[in-house]
Amino acid sequence: MASVTQDSSRLYDKLAEVIEEKKDLRNPLIEILRIAQEIFGYLPVEVQEFVAEKMGIPASKIYGVVTFYNFFSMKPRGKYTLNVCTGTACFVKGAPRLIQMIAEELGVQMGETTEDGRFTMSAVRCVGACSLAPVFVIGEDTFGRIDNKDKVKEILARYE
Repeated sequence: MASVTQDSSRLYDKLAEVIEEKKDLRNPLIEILRIAQEIFGYLPVEVQEFVAEKMGIPASKIYGVVTFYNFFSMKPRGKYTLNVCTGTACFVKGAPRLIQMIAEELGVQMGETTEDGRFTMSAVRCVGACSLAPVFVIGEDTFGRIDNKDKVKEILARYE
């Protein structure tokens, strides 16, 4: 941690306070990692090692938890997560084409984040909006029956 900037040093100090506050709770690891991800925006290996050291547990255990739960990310994520439904109804009604249109508009593939940090595109199994298939979700907003690039472009423009 010798080359840590002043800003990141403050983030690590904040995380250390959280760990100290939560470490004696029953099974605190997931809560601590959740807060760490809020602080840093994601959970790079350096943050995982910091948590492991402060909690006195193996880094491999931290890594196991981070990679098991899809809520956690080891890569920076965009301001908005764009989840494309790939469940059966959406798949049959055009999810592959929807994914292609979104990918072309954003210039990213599934699991990637746009260069401007605005969007991370990911796939989910079902969002429970089968009657609107194909569907994608940004935050709390669900968009369905998307069948052309103009609609995709119009929707994405709303999120700055």
